Amino acid sequence: MSKKPTIVDLFSGCGGFGLGAELAGFHTVVAVDIDPTLQSAYKKNFPNTRTITQDVSLIRKDDWELALANTEIDGVIGGPPCQGYSRMGLCNPKDPRRTLLKEFFRQVNMIDPKFFVMENVEGLLDKKNRPQLEDAMSIIDEKFEVLPPQIVDASEWGAPTKRKRVIVVGFNPLKISPVDLIDFVPPKITTSVRDAISDFKEPIPQSEDKVDLGWNGYRRLKNISEYAQKMRRLPAPDLGDAFAKKQLLLGKSSGHFDTVHHQAVIERFFNTPQGKTDVKSRAKKLHWEGLCPTLRAGTGSDKGSFSSVRPIHPSKGRVISVREAARLQGFPDWFVFHPTKWHSFRMIGNSVSPIVSEGILGVLYHATLAARIKKSA
Repeated sequence: MSKKPTIVDLFSGCGGFGLGAELAGFHTVVAVDIDPTLQSAYKKNFPNTRTITQDVSLIRKDDWELALANTEIDGVIGGPPCQGYSRMGLCNPKDPRRTLLKEFFRQVNMIDPKFFVMENVEGLLDKKNRPQLEDAMSIIDEKFEVLPPQIVDASEWGAPTKRKRVIVVGFNPLKISPVDLIDFVPPKITTSVRDAISDFKEPIPQSEDKVDLGWNGYRRLKNISEYAQKMRRLPAPDLGDAFAKKQLLLGKSSGHFDTVHHQAVIERFFNTPQGKTDVKSRAKKLHWEGLCPTLRAGTGSDKGSFSSVRPIHPSKGRVISVREAARLQGFPDWFVFHPTKWHSFRMIGNSVSPIVSEGILGVLYHATLAARIKKSA
């Protein structure tokens, strides 16, 4: 009964989904992603997880038998690439990434877990995309009971961002206690931008050191929000990069490099009212008492290496730093990303909020344990 339930994390990226699973009580055995840069953070933050850099569509059943070495897998999680369904992009029906939705469920059938959770953009439920979702779900082994797709809003789970996503949950009722949509009703905890980032010092100049992650301390405040206090805590011993944890004990976190703006841009950003949008860059200026809009990932080198528009700090004439973005997405301060800001923002924007993941996976953790107890009784 002391052994942690296990997870396989597909399309893992830097590990937002996987972190939530770990915080909920699971252990991620294997994480798979095709992008070595995105996955580089996974290796640092999850030292006890085997990372596989691979195209998921090329993995076969015998590959899983070799990778898992007879380890029983409780759950499979993953967020197949969403760009083909996003309302922000072209939503091209011929985008090859759209086929990876069905690939997720094919891998679930091969791994044969007790449950699975698939995450994607809200646009997946649009009329033009819904048939492809239904087609992908049609291959799910009939042993699984599949709940209707549901929309989750990160802000209702306690993250300081208005980020809506679709999740599909399926489970084998012979292996875990049944769950229903009502089990996934969020606690509706409100966390403001002020709660999330007001304890940070101003960003520091970009270092010439190619491996420097931009370490900086905190402001000295009399009152620190419960959210910020939670984000500052050390992780469990089996999580996190050793150097990052030492830095956190010294009161420092990573991701604090600044973004250089021309003076005219600084003035324009500074004079933009909170909660409004800068007319030229179309960047949203955060409101201290509001929520962050959905953070965008930008594109990888294969799609032009475009940076996404980043929100403007509520009271400064600049865009937010990597660490501020991480806090707004729900990543704790011990979590490290990449020395390059562009890669770091891409990691964060592509991620499932760990806060949402922990909430969703927490329900399935208890369902898994309940079945264990019943089986051992």
